[in-house]
Amino acid sequence: MFAKINSMGLFGLNAFPVEAEISVSKGLPRFEIVGLADAAVQESRERIKSALHTCGILFPTSNCIVNLAPADRRKNGSMHDLAIFTAILAALGRVQVPADAAVIGEVSLNGDIRPVNGVLPMVLTAKKNGITTVYVPADNAREAAVVEGMTVYGVQNAKDLLKALEGDTPLQPMAHIGLEQVGQMQVPDFADVHGQSAAKHALELAAAGGHNALLIGPPGSGKSMLAKRMPGILPELTFAESIETTMIHSVAGLLDSEHPLVTARPFRSPHHTISSAGLAGGGTIPHPGEISLAHNGLLFLDELAEFDRRTLEILRQPLEDREVTISRAAGTIRYPCSIMLIAAMNPCPCGYLGHPTRPCTCGQRTAAQYLNRISGPLLDRFDLHIEAAPVTFDDLSSAKKEEPSAEIRKRVLAARSIQTERFAGTEITCNARITPDRLAQFCPMTDRAKNTLKAVFEKLGLSARAYDRLLKVARTAADMQGAEVIDTPHIAEAVQYRTLDRKYWQTGASK
Repeated sequence: MFAKINSMGLFGLNAFPVEAEISVSKGLPRFEIVGLADAAVQESRERIKSALHTCGILFPTSNCIVNLAPADRRKNGSMHDLAIFTAILAALGRVQVPADAAVIGEVSLNGDIRPVNGVLPMVLTAKKNGITTVYVPADNAREAAVVEGMTVYGVQNAKDLLKALEGDTPLQPMAHIGLEQVGQMQVPDFADVHGQSAAKHALELAAAGGHNALLIGPPGSGKSMLAKRMPGILPELTFAESIETTMIHSVAGLLDSEHPLVTARPFRSPHHTISSAGLAGGGTIPHPGEISLAHNGLLFLDELAEFDRRTLEILRQPLEDREVTISRAAGTIRYPCSIMLIAAMNPCPCGYLGHPTRPCTCGQRTAAQYLNRISGPLLDRFDLHIEAAPVTFDDLSSAKKEEPSAEIRKRVLAARSIQTERFAGTEITCNARITPDRLAQFCPMTDRAKNTLKAVFEKLGLSARAYDRLLKVARTAADMQGAEVIDTPHIAEAVQYRTLDRKYWQTGASK
């Protein structure tokens, strides 16, 4: 007896078709799984035997061989359990499964079907390969139903699948889930932050152009509060961006059955003790790190100088390439990481270097060592250096209502709409993503602005990267004012956000 059931495999974000082939023939009783199956797949034998017994079906006392094709590609995880289980039922003549259907899921000992990670990328790939129907764990059904044009059945128990395939009790297909059917997450409001008008304006500029920003200031000045409110002024995710982000969170196992789509821009804030693998991704089967989990959103690194320097240096290439490449013996995985990087730090260990009223107790050498934990090349990748000044008593006790995020967001969206029109037909999404070869095209300057920029470049000794980023920030400043051509005031505004490295690092990190 022979049967074949479609399933799906996964390696990183890369899903691929798998066929669970089974041959039941005369011979000594045995149950073997071949096809480069890892330990989790091999252990499925005991789970499947127990689940068959729960369904009242005797496991065939004969030579039973399961091949997971293609046999030259490694199969990982428990997602193939349900396909092997179904293949055995088909080989025994109990069920018939259409050729355009795929089965994905983990089988427990009592027959319950448990959720697995990475269902969304697997179902998307299944659709591309001609699959029109998928049977997935009930807890993954809403996630799979995000894929339009796919008939999705959520399976709670192996008995339910058996009855459905036998035609006794049909399963009800899950309705398609759209972006508008998923609730939005609540984000803290800028109205909660008193004072810091200059820092708020700088972060508004960062949001309008998608720029990286570094906040420097004493403890308690509101750096973390400001950063955590950034998602509330960013544009909403498009459906394509939502799918991209959800795929990464699905592979990482961060989705739940009630929230099948990531609808708000991610905000990831890892602790400073995070490892290199935790930040960039890694493992035997490389999993996405925090920088990829923040894809299409924000990565916030609080207490930046407390992070391990080698860990921070990993960020340099992904910030430029917008993707992380992880190579292992089993293969190479690329995770996207198009992010806004927002970081906050104190200017010295005690936090009061440059404070107007409180003296620094660290000493110049200690403060310099602390600041030098941030390398020049990494500092160069922050488009805006923002000083968070100490908040005064008058600011905190004022009854004046602060501007809410909704009002700030209107201005951000107005600037983004200008950029959307400007970059139509290109892969550029915002000013921060302008490629060097397009700078002259998208960042025209007046002669006065060009002369000003030349004087700044020569006086500060800027690097080529700093020049590009300064010009992009000036482009955003012009967009905020509705100007088509960059003028001197826009250059001046961009330059003022490149001076803190001179104040604190003294020697100039951009030189």
